[in-house]
Amino acid sequence: MTAEPRLELAGTRLFAPWLARSGASLAFTTYQAGKVFLIGTRPDGSMSVFERTFPRSMGLGVEGRTLWLASLYQLWRFENFIEPSERQDGYDALYVPITGHTTGDIDIHDIHAGPDGRPIFAATLFNCLATHDDRHSFVPLWRPPFIDRLAAEDRCHLNGLAMDGKRPAFVTCVGTGNVAESWRQRRRDGGVVVDVASGEIAAAGLSMPHSPRLHNGKLWLIQTGTGEFGHVDLATGRFQPVCFLPGFARGLAFAGDHAVIGVSRPRENRTFEGLVLNERLAAEGMAPQCVIAIVNLRTGDIEHQLMIEGVVQELYDVAVLPGITCPKMLGFRTDEIRFAIRPAPMPG
Repeated sequence: MTAEPRLELAGTRLFAPWLARSGASLAFTTYQAGKVFLIGTRPDGSMSVFERTFPRSMGLGVEGRTLWLASLYQLWRFENFIEPSERQDGYDALYVPITGHTTGDIDIHDIHAGPDGRPIFAATLFNCLATHDDRHSFVPLWRPPFIDRLAAEDRCHLNGLAMDGKRPAFVTCVGTGNVAESWRQRRRDGGVVVDVASGEIAAAGLSMPHSPRLHNGKLWLIQTGTGEFGHVDLATGRFQPVCFLPGFARGLAFAGDHAVIGVSRPRENRTFEGLVLNERLAAEGMAPQCVIAIVNLRTGDIEHQLMIEGVVQELYDVAVLPGITCPKMLGFRTDEIRFAIRPAPMPG
């Protein structure tokens, strides 16, 4: 009889109280294990953990009661079937997969809601921003000026998207090459932030930038290759580090004055080769960690952590679910989805 793979999630002492005070819950994905996790708190203050299996779970997007999830070759839209102020079996959100768009394996990274409610996402394999369509795999919306055509070559590794309201504002790319997978040669210092409206490079010389986000008037991002979280001075293009993260960091969301960041322990050592991150970890005598880090934006301190041990070692995205304290999600491996029915109101 095969033993179940070991998985342990443990918060630091004040992680659950902080999450309860925030009035929100968290979601995170791991493409390595093909899981999406929902982390909340119960009425007694203890931590709630709920997980579902979707192959190569990647980008997450949150807009009101809607949750978007990218998987291996599909983009899923979940809707919360529990009305505000109601609870079912202790849960105050039940995310049900309503629509699955088959995009093909285009390596969808960051996802955000656009002006018409449709998602705008980073189609990383095709070096562009895109949305879904009823008759095609996807609709390309924008590509960087240094990419000369739509090609399934992952030339620049366009991975991150920052929105200004409903408008795409900035993207992050690991390189600016126009040749298949040329970004791999520039991981140490070839990363850029590109202004979507103008096409101009807003910041350069970055090491594997990920997860750009506009929050409280600043453009925040993770410089994954150096292990630094910080913000970009858009007037000068300079990156201002706020804290060091002891692992391969990707995925960024905000809960008030705190950043929620995913930090990974990659399975393959070559992921760190040639990066400042590897050199700094070696100098500190540290092994990379797999955690959800809660960073105080005012001080740069990592105040709380959700530590992840066992089968899950690599994370991609994190999301904050505001106003929801104890969520769960339906998948396709049990009969629950057959009986989760929520009709629209009768017209008139």
